[in-house]
Amino acid sequence: IIDEHSHIATAAVNEAGQNSTAEVSIEDVIDPEDVDIYRNLAGGVTSIQILHGSANPIGGRSAIIKLKWGESADNLLYKNSPKFIKFALGENVKQSNWGSFAKTRFPQTRMGVEQIYIDYFTQAQAYEAKKKSGKPYRKDLEMEVLVEILNQERYVTCHSYVQSEINMLMKVAEKFNFNINTFTHILEGYKVADKMKAHGVGGSTFSDWWAYKYEVNDAIPQNAAIMHSQGVVTAINSDDAEMSRRLNQEAAKSVKYGNVSEEDAWKFVTLNPAKLLHIDHRVGSIKTGKDADLVLWTDHPLSIYAKAEKTIIDGIVYFDINRDEQMRKAMKKEKSELITMMLQAKNKGSKTRSIEKKEDETFHCDTVN
Repeated sequence: IIDEHSHIATAAVNEAGQNSTAEVSIEDVIDPEDVDIYRNLAGGVTSIQILHGSANPIGGRSAIIKLKWGESADNLLYKNSPKFIKFALGENVKQSNWGSFAKTRFPQTRMGVEQIYIDYFTQAQAYEAKKKSGKPYRKDLEMEVLVEILNQERYVTCHSYVQSEINMLMKVAEKFNFNINTFTHILEGYKVADKMKAHGVGGSTFSDWWAYKYEVNDAIPQNAAIMHSQGVVTAINSDDAEMSRRLNQEAAKSVKYGNVSEEDAWKFVTLNPAKLLHIDHRVGSIKTGKDADLVLWTDHPLSIYAKAEKTIIDGIVYFDINRDEQMRKAMKKEKSELITMMLQAKNKGSKTRSIEKKEDETFHCDTVN
């Protein structure tokens, strides 16, 4: 399984201070010790794209990694992987839900969001022209990244919901002679699937996750099926550390709601996200010459009863359900021994301390911190 849209292995996902942060990179902040990597392996996930959040129209650069639990951050990264960046539209970037403190940064409206893209790409064109002129210029990493987009050397994954904005960004991209690679979330994709196909953009959506803000009001469970029927390369993503452990079940919902074939539904979380990430020559299907990234399932992978028995990356087993069971037993035993030691110390008069509850924090597009 490949998750096109993830935020695991990071501790913060939004650099929200300005409307463009193309100079920042998720590759610089990967946490290889995040236990969600292991939990995703237990759900059969082998590769993910870690995206910047959606606080600003032009976000940071992405990281595409393999979930090699126990390896260093550098060893998780795909070598010579395609370059990606996160864009965003809608309520998040115009700060609709941020509260009263967020009323100073441009843009505050959807028309302002459009102007941001036009202004920055116009600046990038001027920057490239000066760079090519041979005249002295000051290197600007932000502009360098935007020039890569203009030259179709970096792909855009764009957080999106409302059809009007989806149409807008495709038109802006065409004005500057490049294409959007992927609309992610894209819960109104079924309304503009024909235009998406004509533009050449893929759709990476949720199966049935909505009702969390107003702009998702028109979401339907047939969305993925409709985009697929129109020839759009369609995937289902998680944007959530918990959902990503059950992407096989998320794919199965398209069989139930959209009458998609089991094979095509399975491609929504395997081959199609690999295509969207331009790594399908290496992963996404079982074929001679491709990377040995495989999952052995206990049941039909689209079944709610299916469990990943073994998750293999580059021919190495990174998750084994039997070994996992053994480790759980060992941990339970160790925990029991520690509790016994604590009780014995308490009975001998040692000082005690109240339990401090600590909640696990999960990150998604909207997380601002």
